[in-house]
Amino acid sequence: MLLNNLNVLRGPNFWSVQQQHLVVLHLDLQETLSQHTAAIPDLVPRLQELLPGLCKRTYGRQLCSALLSLPPGQVLGEMVMAAALELQNSAGANCHWGAVHATGKPGEYQAAFLYEDEACGRLAGQSAVALVSALLSGQSFDTAPVIEALRGAREDEHLGPSTFSLYAEARRRNIPVLRLDGGAYLQFGQGARQKRVEATISSGTSAIAVDKAGDKHATKQLLTDAFVPVPRGSVLRNVESLDEVVTGLGFPIVVKPLDGHQGKGASINIRTMEAAREAFAQAKLYSGRVVVEKYIHGHDFRALVINNRYVAAAKRTPACVTGDGQHSIAELVEAVNADPRRGNGHANVLTKILIDQATLDLIARKGYTLDSVPEEGETVLLKTTANLSTGGTAEDLTDRVHPANIRLFERVARIIGLDICGIDVMAPDLSTPITENGGAVIEVNAAPGFRMHLEPTYGQPRNVAAPVLDMLFPDGGQGRIPIIAITGTNGKTTTTRLIAQMARQGGHATGMTTTDGIYLNNELIYKGDCSGPASAQAILKDPAVEFAVLECARGGILRSGLGFDQCDVAVVTNIAEDHLGLGGVYTLEQLARVKGVVAASVRRGGHVVLNADDDRVYALREHVVGTVVLFSLYPDNIRIQRHCEAGGIAAIYDEGYIMIRKGNQLLPIEAVENVPLTHGGAARFNIANVLGATAAAYVSGISMPAIRCILRRFRNSADNTPGRMNLFELDDVRVLVDYAHNAHGLKALGEYVKAVKAKRAIGVITGVGDRRNEDIIAMGTESARIFDEIVIRCDQDLRGRTEFEISSLLRSGVYAAAPQKKVSYCPNELEAIDCALGKSEPGDLIVILVENVQSVLGRLKELEHRTSTARMVG
Repeated sequence: MLLNNLNVLRGPNFWSVQQQHLVVLHLDLQETLSQHTAAIPDLVPRLQELLPGLCKRTYGRQLCSALLSLPPGQVLGEMVMAAALELQNSAGANCHWGAVHATGKPGEYQAAFLYEDEACGRLAGQSAVALVSALLSGQSFDTAPVIEALRGAREDEHLGPSTFSLYAEARRRNIPVLRLDGGAYLQFGQGARQKRVEATISSGTSAIAVDKAGDKHATKQLLTDAFVPVPRGSVLRNVESLDEVVTGLGFPIVVKPLDGHQGKGASINIRTMEAAREAFAQAKLYSGRVVVEKYIHGHDFRALVINNRYVAAAKRTPACVTGDGQHSIAELVEAVNADPRRGNGHANVLTKILIDQATLDLIARKGYTLDSVPEEGETVLLKTTANLSTGGTAEDLTDRVHPANIRLFERVARIIGLDICGIDVMAPDLSTPITENGGAVIEVNAAPGFRMHLEPTYGQPRNVAAPVLDMLFPDGGQGRIPIIAITGTNGKTTTTRLIAQMARQGGHATGMTTTDGIYLNNELIYKGDCSGPASAQAILKDPAVEFAVLECARGGILRSGLGFDQCDVAVVTNIAEDHLGLGGVYTLEQLARVKGVVAASVRRGGHVVLNADDDRVYALREHVVGTVVLFSLYPDNIRIQRHCEAGGIAAIYDEGYIMIRKGNQLLPIEAVENVPLTHGGAARFNIANVLGATAAAYVSGISMPAIRCILRRFRNSADNTPGRMNLFELDDVRVLVDYAHNAHGLKALGEYVKAVKAKRAIGVITGVGDRRNEDIIAMGTESARIFDEIVIRCDQDLRGRTEFEISSLLRSGVYAAAPQKKVSYCPNELEAIDCALGKSEPGDLIVILVENVQSVLGRLKELEHRTSTARMVG
């Protein structure tokens, strides 16, 4: 069994629009099938022995029943998928969706399965293949180290409880979420409507407030001036001042670093000068200045205030063990840490108790060591502070807080200026005002942890993420910007550019991705093929973008899925033979499924713009939840007639006009002769592109004046649409540059060539090396039907073939259609252009099927300039 490839999907994809986080394994099972077909029924029980939880899962039970009905190769794929899911679940993830497909190539299968954390999913996929391969070869396989490695990968990557609660709440509200780094820095929403959060600090949190909350002395001064009860104390730089301060305060005292966090370096309830000096030295490890203040008797409480409103409160208890008269402190700690709710760091609801020097010093004050056996019922504190990060526990008290304390907490948050504020209080209780019971506000925290409220050790959990999202997106907003996504075999880039110009003309700051690059308004910020999900996310991350127009190519969809969870409008231009045999896609039906992902990603209430003249595109209407909008070059198309009679919207070409038809009402948009992109109507494929773009802009609410303005102004210039119908005038010879790289696109281009009625048409053609033989041959055949003379060249990137292979396949296609056709060969693209120009005569049209767009356009601009200069001199 070979793992040919592993892809991680992060958006709507070929497998599922709903299950957006998938790992896809590309498996070659051919040799395995021939050797192990008879043994397959014995493999599943052995798999269940290695993964005993498998039979408890739905996918495990399905695997057992599948043996009776599925081909052996499918069963092996199902085994790999089930093993990958079960390995993740054994490591603590919650993954229960998977699917297996045969690609159509003998022995080749794809297995897709859900993941929670990408690194864990990758490792699970690789390990599942290794596990099933071991079973097939009769070798042993130890799952324990694999599961431990998966657990470690998950803990390294998984969001902490606080950040994950915000992530989960956002997804419940259908707010898009992007992870901006490998940590806890998240973007909620898109473009200009986004909000960002890191841990529990929001993009609206005041930097001054965070700074003051981190300075315990400044916090205390602000609260003191506002008559909020706080402990008496001082800030010291050196230990020499400690005796004087302690004498003034009296024992017990608290010693802590001025700008510490998570209780690090803090010591409480200190009752001797020796202990005070030790605590001072410990605090100095974390800060240059140390707070020494009066210890307040009572319990440790945390109140949470969000957007100046009280949300929750909890009583915190430091990490401790309770003696039973039989077990040592070390054994009791081990028993507490065995609680499945406890993990390392912030990965779990509770944190494991770590025995460190501070713990040893604390128990030593009671005369204990780790081997000491406490009496039954005796509580032994292991930490001086009650932070959950050091193993503490929490009890929810939200509904038991006195109204006066609630008002005080809300006032504290306003005084410090924190939008998400954690307030630490020491007091006998919170059910009476702390101003009366001797309590005090100890600290105010920016980025407070939510764990104690989300899943307290005791009491009712509180969804404290909800008020954060309410604050970030009031009135139920989702932070989304309009997204129009465009896909198809040909015409995607032109349609994308046209829509983006319409959106910008309509007053929107527009981000666009195409095969040429990434654009913000009209500025190219990155040059290259940018029709994949990473480029789409670059646009959606940009805070300046108000409107996104995204070209979506098949390669990106197969490799990673879409770069967005849903869109408002999708346009599917056409579906034709191209890229077949790549990425596990061998048929037009499979290719239609890939393109259909974009259409299926349209939200309910959005619009799916489909080419009614293309059978496969039209069929996509059965698989979408958005409202279908059609376009057609033929106003009498029966599909258009039925659609509009039912009240639907369509864009049509009728009597020389681009029109919107809504029901039986016709809205003329513009005469085709006024739309330069169509070359006076000769470029019918561009009329189709105009129809799709116009329909998308119309249903997106872009104003009609903006649509008409762009239709009249947009041209196939080298600047607007490089490599797409760029026309140059060189003396009496016209040169047309186009990116047509498949027979479907070339056939459409041929209709234009015939319509312009040149004296002769000379074609500079090529074949793409990673296409099938029949695809390259078809390029030659179509060229023979269009051009009077042909110059064959090769791309600089041969993509696994030789020049001889490509040129021979093209020639065979040409001669199959026209045995007497004149054909010559030039390996270099620029040399081929010079060759064609040398063959040309006045009145000829040279058509260049381009690879290196900028190089070719640069040469032709230079030649055009020379020609123009010569005319002026003449």
